[in-house]
Amino acid sequence: MSGSGGLPGDPPGGRRAIAVWGVGVSVYFVAVIFRTSLGVAGLDAADRFHVNASALSTFSILQLLVYAGMQIPVGLLVDRLGTKRVLGIGVVLFTVGQLGFALSPSYGMALASRALLGCGDAMTFISVLRLGTRWFPARRGPMVAQVAGLVGMAGNLVSTLVLARLLHGIGWTAAFAGSALAGVVVLVLLLLFLKDHPEGHEPEPPPHQGAAYVRRQIATSWREPGTRLGLWVHFTTQFPAMVFLLLWGMPFLVEAQGLSRGTAGGLLTLVVLSNMTVGLVYGQVIARHHAARLPLALGTVGATALLWAATLAYPADRAPMWLLVVLCTVLGACGPASMIGFDFARPANPPQRQGTASGITNMGGFVASMTTLFAIGVLLDATGDDYRVAFSSVFVLQALGVTQILRLRGRAASRERERLVASRVETAHVPV
Repeated sequence: MSGSGGLPGDPPGGRRAIAVWGVGVSVYFVAVIFRTSLGVAGLDAADRFHVNASALSTFSILQLLVYAGMQIPVGLLVDRLGTKRVLGIGVVLFTVGQLGFALSPSYGMALASRALLGCGDAMTFISVLRLGTRWFPARRGPMVAQVAGLVGMAGNLVSTLVLARLLHGIGWTAAFAGSALAGVVVLVLLLLFLKDHPEGHEPEPPPHQGAAYVRRQIATSWREPGTRLGLWVHFTTQFPAMVFLLLWGMPFLVEAQGLSRGTAGGLLTLVVLSNMTVGLVYGQVIARHHAARLPLALGTVGATALLWAATLAYPADRAPMWLLVVLCTVLGACGPASMIGFDFARPANPPQRQGTASGITNMGGFVASMTTLFAIGVLLDATGDDYRVAFSSVFVLQALGVTQILRLRGRAASRERERLVASRVETAHVPV
C-alpha cells in the first residue's frame, strides 16, 4: 500500500501508514469479536436468561439499534474530534459492555450491556475509514476499505472458532470476561501509537458553529446522490450475512437443518472465510475498474436471493449439505459488497465531510439487519419456528433496496462525472 503515483496533496502511505492504520484496525478487530460473540452464544443465552426467540433477537436488535443510531453522530465526532479520541472512547465503552454481559445476572442487565457494547462498536469502523483516508492516497481507498472489512471478518472468525470453544469449555462468565481483556490490550496500543494523520497533512480545523454546523454537515452530505446510493448499496448487500452470523445462522442450521453444533459452526466459519477471500478480490477489481462497483453490488444481491430461495424452497424437509455450503459461500460476498457503498459516498463528499457521509452510508446495512432480526424473531414465534416463512423476510428488504439503487444510480453517476471534470480543470490551472 505504498503511496507512489498519488495525486498532489495525497498522504504518503508507506510502512508507517500501515503501522498506524494497523493499530486502528486492531481496535475494529476486537469490536467485531465482541459484536458477533452473541452469534455463537445465542442458544446458550436463551437458556441462561430463559427467553424465547423474540426476546433473544432483542439482544442483537438493541445492539444494532444503538449502532445505527450512533452512525451520524459518530461521523460528526470523527470530523470534529479526530480518530484517536473517538476510537479511545469506543474501546472503553465496548470493553465495559462485554464485561458487563459476562457478569449480568438478569436479562435486563444483559440488554443494557449489549447496548453499551453497541455504542462503543459504533465508534470503530467510521474512525478506521477516516484513518485510512488520512494516511493513504485516495486511489488506495477501495482496497483499504476492503482490507479493513477483511480484518473485521477475521474478528468474526475468532468468535466463531475460539470464543465458541471457550464458551463450552470454561463457561459463560469466564469466556466473556476473559475476552474483555482484548479491549484493554488494544486501548494501550491506541494510546501509545495511533496518530490521526501524518506530519504535514493536518486537516483544516473545523468551524465552531454549533448546531447550525451539524445540520449543514448532515444536510449537505445527504443531498449528494452518491451518499444516498452508498447507503442503499450498504442496506441491500450487508444484512443477509449479518443476520446469519450475528444471531440466526446457528439456530437455523441446528434446529431447522438438523446439523450438529460443530457442523453448523463449520458453515459459519465458511461464511467468514469466503468473506475474507471475496473482499480481496472485490478490492482489487474496484481499484482497477471503478465502473465495476454497481455490477458487483447488484450481482451479489441477485446471487444471495437466488441461493436463499433455493434453500428455503427445497422440496425436502432439510436442504442437502452441498446447497448449504454454496449458500454460505455466497453469503460471504455480502460483507465485501457492502463496502462498495463507501466507494460511492467517498468521491461524492470533500474530506471535511468524509466522516459524516460514511456514517450515513454505514447506517444502511445495520438498519436492514435490525429490521430483519426483529422480523425473523417475531415470525418464528408466530409460526411455531417455521424458518422458511421467517427467513423469507430477507426478500422484502432486498426488493426495497434494489428499487432505490436503480432509482439513484443515474444521478449519482452524473454527479460523480461532474466532480471528476471539475477536479481535472482545477489541476490543470494550478498557478505556478
